[in-house]
Amino acid sequence: MADLRQSDTQHWVRRLWLSDRQAVLDYFCRLDPDTRANRFMGQVSEAGIRLYAEQAMTARGVMFGAFIDGTLRGLGELRPAGPGSSSYFVGPEAEAAFAVERPFRRMGLGAALFRRITQAARNRGVSDLHVRCFSRNGPMIRLAAGQGASLHRDGLEADGALHLDRATPLSLWYESIAEAFDFTLSVTQKAPGRQDAA
Repeated sequence: MADLRQSDTQHWVRRLWLSDRQAVLDYFCRLDPDTRANRFMGQVSEAGIRLYAEQAMTARGVMFGAFIDGTLRGLGELRPAGPGSSSYFVGPEAEAAFAVERPFRRMGLGAALFRRITQAARNRGVSDLHVRCFSRNGPMIRLAAGQGASLHRDGLEADGALHLDRATPLSLWYESIAEAFDFTLSVTQKAPGRQDAA
């Protein structure tokens, strides 16, 4: 198998929109059983995956995708830990969840997703961001630790906690520019496998 880190693949991370619904469903359905169990902290049926993917697109919070050559290969979610007063502000405490398809790991996609989630959380009023995973999920634990999270293990589960600084006018401005770029990219992104007419 070719080393993707040395290939000419195009990869980027951007916010996901409702128009990405099919890409999100396809992504979750492609996850191998172990990655799926790690992502959902347990076994999930095919029907459960489809239901989750549908609800994820309209649930409170924000989602980011890591694309390689136009195909969604990694996904990160920011979700509020409790009820909120608006659709934009997540609240003081939130959870982040990540998964990257196995063949596309060790390319920096998880770290890039984590950075976007952290930025979005900070700008939406989150001061404490948590990442829960199985204690045996070494890649997720290393990712959280690499982003500065303090880790606490409790039996089969681990919790990574990251305290975030308050948003600034500069951080809000930067995210608004990034989201405008993300939206443009989502509209102009060429669907994988589609060939231009000859």
